[in-house]
Amino acid sequence: MAYALLFSVFVIATCGLVYELIAGTIASYLLGDSVTQFSTVIGVYLFSMGIGSFLSRYFHRNLVSVFIRVELLIGLVGGFSAAILFMAFEFVESFRVLLYGLVSITGILVGLEIPILMRLLKSHFDFRDLVSQVFTFDYIGALIASLLFPLVLVPHLGLIRSAFLFGLCNVLVALWTLHLFRRELPWVKTHQASALLTLTSLLLGFIYSDQLMSFAEATTYPDKVIYAKSTPYQRLVLTKADHDLRLFLNGNLQFSSRDEYRYHEALIHVGLSPLSNPRHVLVLGGGDGLAVREILKYPSIQSITLVDLDPAMTGLFSHQAMLRGLNQDSLNSPKVHLVTADAFVWLRNNHKRFDFIVVDFPDPGNYSIGKLYSDTFYRVLSRSLQPEGAMVIQSTSPYYAKKSFWCVVNTLKSVGLLTTPYHAYVPSFGDWGYVLATHQPFHPATHYPDGLKFITPEAVQGMLYFPADMQVKDAVVNKLNNQQLVRYFEEEWSEYGNVH
Repeated sequence: MAYALLFSVFVIATCGLVYELIAGTIASYLLGDSVTQFSTVIGVYLFSMGIGSFLSRYFHRNLVSVFIRVELLIGLVGGFSAAILFMAFEFVESFRVLLYGLVSITGILVGLEIPILMRLLKSHFDFRDLVSQVFTFDYIGALIASLLFPLVLVPHLGLIRSAFLFGLCNVLVALWTLHLFRRELPWVKTHQASALLTLTSLLLGFIYSDQLMSFAEATTYPDKVIYAKSTPYQRLVLTKADHDLRLFLNGNLQFSSRDEYRYHEALIHVGLSPLSNPRHVLVLGGGDGLAVREILKYPSIQSITLVDLDPAMTGLFSHQAMLRGLNQDSLNSPKVHLVTADAFVWLRNNHKRFDFIVVDFPDPGNYSIGKLYSDTFYRVLSRSLQPEGAMVIQSTSPYYAKKSFWCVVNTLKSVGLLTTPYHAYVPSFGDWGYVLATHQPFHPATHYPDGLKFITPEAVQGMLYFPADMQVKDAVVNKLNNQQLVRYFEEEWSEYGNVH
């Protein structure tokens, strides 16, 4: 019996950490700024565990019954937490209150578990051995959870189904404890009925997880969701309405098929057309292949290296027929070499120089992406650029996020690059900004590839002009150790309800 209860420590420790990771991940998906969200969720969770541990001193009688009830409550609250948070996001005005409320309740209940379990085990072990055994199993469970979460749970089960699965594990611990102490417990049948009812509700939630997630996303996205997948890096969602196909990453719009040509023509042709006989191109991000589609319009191009962190992204846009039609099957071109890697790490090991570099990362809404807009990153990136080459960086909106945009400009200047900022109107996003960076002075092209819908010499001249309401003078350099750009970005976009 004693070792069976010790194994329960391993199970409940794994469950407790999984709930914490799920809450942090959902918060970063829905609220942005993953560092802040994870830090606050972990802080609230650990503080709540401390409260639970303190409250355990007030439980004196029927400790087995208390432990069983605690396990059932954790199973219910933790198991349903992901579904509740996703479905409530669009309806609950004080979403953070709900988020931290669920985290607090789960933390308090988890904080009750170990002290009560130790008191149940104290008659079976010497105190020194008891503490050693309990915390050993506790820490092993935490390790297993931290490995399972990114490698198995998120990519294969998703957040909602994972929460239900570990809720079931808590209920199974309650049932196992009930079995071990069945001869000593009062009200055994009542406990059994409660456990089976909880088990059934969680099992139904696990079975219908996809439907729950579809319902949650149907309330979040105005158009029909035709594809959704959670990867270790992001939540991919595709929606479709009439002739409009839209891609969302972690809830943020990446493109609309109705006007993405404006964004991608501006991204590529302003910097690539003036180059004399460009042959080798590097694309960082841009796993949808739409930037690559534009690059392939230049006959001189011999190779395109595309580096994207998420293989699910490039895989989707390489194989799905509708998406291959949108990017004109660019990712399957023999000229394209796909690399699955972190761009920051990959660049440090790269020794090849490119004629044109495209930096098409998501907006710097969190610190993990913000590092890709830092002076450290741009310094490494500039070493991969040919002396006569050019690189372009998508740089958020100079209208909605002026400081953010000019922070990117100043950061590129700080590493010795010449900058040419420009902007273009994209109906789905509003006025959007780009920065061209070179070692030599930039001169706009007088001719562009045939068949473009948006870019002309006249249009480019207009893009280079910034009116007064798009200019600031006090934006600082974004350094790796301060990530000022992320703070600018969150502050500025929050004024517009995070419409990005």
